[in-house]
Amino acid sequence: MIKTSEIRKDYFLDKYVIITPSRSKRPRDVSEQTVLKRVKECPFCPEHIDKKNIVDKINNNGHWQILSLKNLFPAVTLDNPKAFGVQEVIVETPNHKLELADLPISHIENLLKMYAKRTRAISKNKKIEYILCFKNQGSKAGASIIHAHSQIFATSILPPDIKSELEIARAYKKIHKICPYCDIIKKEEESPRRIYSDKYVLAFTPYASEFHYEAWIFTKRHIDNITRLTKQEFRSFARALKLILTKLQNLDLSFNYFLHQVVSVRDQHFYLKIQPRDSVWAGVELGSGLVINSVPPETAAKYYRQKE
Repeated sequence: MIKTSEIRKDYFLDKYVIITPSRSKRPRDVSEQTVLKRVKECPFCPEHIDKKNIVDKINNNGHWQILSLKNLFPAVTLDNPKAFGVQEVIVETPNHKLELADLPISHIENLLKMYAKRTRAISKNKKIEYILCFKNQGSKAGASIIHAHSQIFATSILPPDIKSELEIARAYKKIHKICPYCDIIKKEEESPRRIYSDKYVLAFTPYASEFHYEAWIFTKRHIDNITRLTKQEFRSFARALKLILTKLQNLDLSFNYFLHQVVSVRDQHFYLKIQPRDSVWAGVELGSGLVINSVPPETAAKYYRQKE
């Protein structure tokens, strides 16, 4: 474990993080409090869902388990050429009191399969270039409704950061004759940052983690998007995600997670990134682009590996 500050560079992107383990002990005279106020009627509870807004569903024992709904307040729509795209809300459970971490692995597996179903359907539109499945949990992560849900955002434009990452990955593969993410998996399989590993997936805390307790989950097989996962890969992925989310719930941390697909690019490596929102980016991060992280990824991985 590192004891003094250390500047770390991302595996292959031009990003730098300063890991500062001693900084977590610095004095603070400000405390934060998150206040959540529930509205009278939750729009995602079964009794308040308008059937006309249901796009897709996965049932269990004759009742819906997971729903895909039209986003009633979309930023992009199929009828607007100036902001073309699709937005859907994925209601993860009919039970208002449960978070995703509370659900069994089989249920989380079905959520991943819903992402795959909607990704497959949306990508049939020839104008769609980019599909993002993401979840915001907790007020610090931007969640506006408490009921467990995630979202799908698809658009005709390719975000510049994603385009840049693809180009750098392509250049890396040309030089090293291996996908950079396959290379990362090989390096992290036996590292102190490993969280979970089996035949199908690897979960680990990245070497230059930008967020406290940041975690990545990769398929070991080189596949480009979630629609290509096998039954075994869905199960392993759900198991790793359950482990990580349960640990974050024990810390009471807000988080974002995301996975995406660039429709026109087949040579990608599928992954899901979980970025907890415990730390706040301030002057150094916003002014310089350098990120300060006071929880070393090795420390975070050790926490994730601890038995309950």
